[in-house]
Amino acid sequence: MSALLAGVRVLDLTNVLAGPFCAYQLALLGADVTKVETPGSGDLARQLGADATLSAANMGASFLAQNAGKRSLTLNLKPEAGKAIFRRLVETADVLVENFRPGVMDRLGLGYESLKAINPRLVYCAVSGFGQDGPMRAAPAYDQIVQGLSGVMSITGDAESAPLRVGYPVADSIGGITAAFAIASALVGRERTGVGAFLDVSMLESTIATMGWVVSNYLIAGQTPTPIGNDNFTAAPSGAFRTAEGLLNIAANKQEQFVALCDAIGLPQLATDARFVKREDRKRRRAELTDALEVALTTKSAADWEPILNKVGVPAGRVLSLPEALDLPQVRQRGLVQSFEETQGLDRPLSVTRGGFKVDGQDPRAACPPPALGQHSDAILQAAGYGVDEIAAFREQGII
Repeated sequence: MSALLAGVRVLDLTNVLAGPFCAYQLALLGADVTKVETPGSGDLARQLGADATLSAANMGASFLAQNAGKRSLTLNLKPEAGKAIFRRLVETADVLVENFRPGVMDRLGLGYESLKAINPRLVYCAVSGFGQDGPMRAAPAYDQIVQGLSGVMSITGDAESAPLRVGYPVADSIGGITAAFAIASALVGRERTGVGAFLDVSMLESTIATMGWVVSNYLIAGQTPTPIGNDNFTAAPSGAFRTAEGLLNIAANKQEQFVALCDAIGLPQLATDARFVKREDRKRRRAELTDALEVALTTKSAADWEPILNKVGVPAGRVLSLPEALDLPQVRQRGLVQSFEETQGLDRPLSVTRGGFKVDGQDPRAACPPPALGQHSDAILQAAGYGVDEIAAFREQGII
């Protein structure tokens, strides 16, 4: 596969998830990503995850998830010597990604205006919870905080259970993928102008932006969204339905799909029932319709119904656990999971997910496993022009 970002040099100063996930997307596409970490501790995610042994070894499962394809340089940015090293790296960098609180890099003397003077072509991406300006700019932001403030939790769950947190760090992930998109766009723009850019990515705003349909229903139609559990607010029958074994998602959003569904489950009369003939009637009588459909659906399992309904053009799929999802023949055949037999600092093979898309039929893949803390410090500094003795002195002084 042609690595789309081959030759792009990225300095990744980020921690935990949103920023590292952004830089991971760039690494998957062939960018040379140098992860700049604090000596001795590194990315906090190195200490996070479900395996305490890995966390104790500074190779936590949370870190491993989105840092393959990167090299690790430990560098203390507080002393002037550390700043000087960093500035030298910036001279030949294409992209810098950081997710400190707004103002931290400026206080270090390494803000965008300072670095732009060194390298006008630099694409500088600052990922933060709320953006670089505004009354909340300095507020601490974690995924759950953003989920709550964005309105996501208010519409997750049903009338009895909401508000609920989405079951994975969705705001962090959205912030990271938004940042990666912005960086790729800025790199394309730089080809035309020759000048870099400052990118200000807000997790809060990027999360709200992905809620487009519910936001538009409020802004345009004046409808305040409410939690409706597994039902789809745009249509009925569309949601999760009980079967003899397991839940089955059905999305009969079109009239012809509703008719086909009724025929397939042996209840063709529902399609002509006055209560359910029209789309809006079905939405108003959603509970009645669900009860009627489940009379038939509970005669077979979700695994049985899925192929039956899909064959007649009714979108349907089982509700699976994560292990079941990863074991789907579709997922396995397309190679979403990449494996490494050996990873420095690990006593076992490692598997991670890739980017979820193909380029010319090939999967973007990480060129190397996640790095041990400072694993590539010497090689990176030597490539930047520092001698062996200088590097040894930096280490003695705690700069690297």
